[in-house]
Amino acid sequence: MKNTVKRRSPITWVPTAYFAMGMPFIAINLVSTFMFKDLGISDTQIAFWTSIIMMPWTLKFLWSPFLEMYKTKKFFVVLTQLLSGLLFGVVAFSLNFDYFFAISISTMAVIALSGATHDIACDGVYMAELSLKDQAKYIGVQGAFYNIAKLVANGGLVALAGMLAEHFGAVENASMQDNMPAYKDAWMLIFAVISVMMILLGLYHIKILPCSQSGNHVTRSAGEVMRELVLVIKNFFTKKHIVYYICFIILYRFAEGFVMKIAPLFLRSARDDGGLGLSLTEIGTLNGGFGSAAFVLGSLLAGVYVSRFGLKKTLFSLCCVFNFPFIAYTLLAIYQPENIYVIGAGIVAEYFGYGFGFVGLTLFMMQQIAPGPHQMSHYAFASGIMNLGVMLPGMMSGFFSDMLGYRDFFIYVLLAAIPGLIVTYFIPFTYNDEAKK
Repeated sequence: MKNTVKRRSPITWVPTAYFAMGMPFIAINLVSTFMFKDLGISDTQIAFWTSIIMMPWTLKFLWSPFLEMYKTKKFFVVLTQLLSGLLFGVVAFSLNFDYFFAISISTMAVIALSGATHDIACDGVYMAELSLKDQAKYIGVQGAFYNIAKLVANGGLVALAGMLAEHFGAVENASMQDNMPAYKDAWMLIFAVISVMMILLGLYHIKILPCSQSGNHVTRSAGEVMRELVLVIKNFFTKKHIVYYICFIILYRFAEGFVMKIAPLFLRSARDDGGLGLSLTEIGTLNGGFGSAAFVLGSLLAGVYVSRFGLKKTLFSLCCVFNFPFIAYTLLAIYQPENIYVIGAGIVAEYFGYGFGFVGLTLFMMQQIAPGPHQMSHYAFASGIMNLGVMLPGMMSGFFSDMLGYRDFFIYVLLAAIPGLIVTYFIPFTYNDEAKK
């Protein structure tokens, strides 16, 4: 029986496993912002709470070693998928209550813990069950289906929420109170759909996900694992240029941290409030169609660009492109164009810049920060610091947005991008950087 499982083609489980990895992250981080906006929650509360509940994805390296001590990696993948599915059902049901925000946001915090644990275990299955050759062969598949989850959630489901709201009687530009019942019904169905998808994926993976482990045989105590974790962290902070590198990791995405939560709220807000007044259907179409295509194109072009000229020569230009979309959003906030194609161009610029520029940060962490005896752990640690650098400004972004208004907020974001550009321009390289095919 075990041999049959081991021979199962990775194409039967890699796409679905990484789709399941992407769905909770996107649903909590992005889709929920539209829901809360439609249900009358302020930008300050939306940005703060949907940022702070992302903390498990920042700190997941702290408990990742302990997952090796109990059961199997497949056990945690299936458990967390089923748990996340049930909890998304709780989020959907919570919209029936007047105090839905407290229930839903606390439930999402538990989903975040479950989702971060799922990421650790899912990557563990991928590395344990596939040969090095197959890992390289299917790396594009896992990335593609993670982003397909983003396309489905932030594109298709958001657009569907808009259509459902209209079906239930919502009218664009009507008062929030008049539209509230329709939006509650629409978003309840959307999160119920996410719940069903996650549960079905969990049930599918009970049968399909491979598991070459016969069960966990504990070879190390919790104390030994903890001492190893402390050693890994200590070695990280003794790396050459590490203080500079930490500043770089945080500041590279600092401006993006402010924009990530506010940009969708700006697109959705009424024009009288300084927003663009787009419908959910329009936002879902622009994000899911044109935005996703621009992201993929940007990522591919950045890969070619860096492989041709090397990271050292291209890093600053990658950072410039990464921050270019903030200029586009500033212009959109100043002029508030009504032409959907002009607005779409700004969204395309955002996704292209993110796809193109993010490659620089990822490769720098892999090639300049991670190398050493604890390469995988140090890369995970650097990624955690990076997420923290996005989370902290994200928590404050709603406060600044409500205080300044959208136009002045995006001007402020342009100023927040300057430190990252300066740090990137002068950053030292520890290891030789050569353009490689």
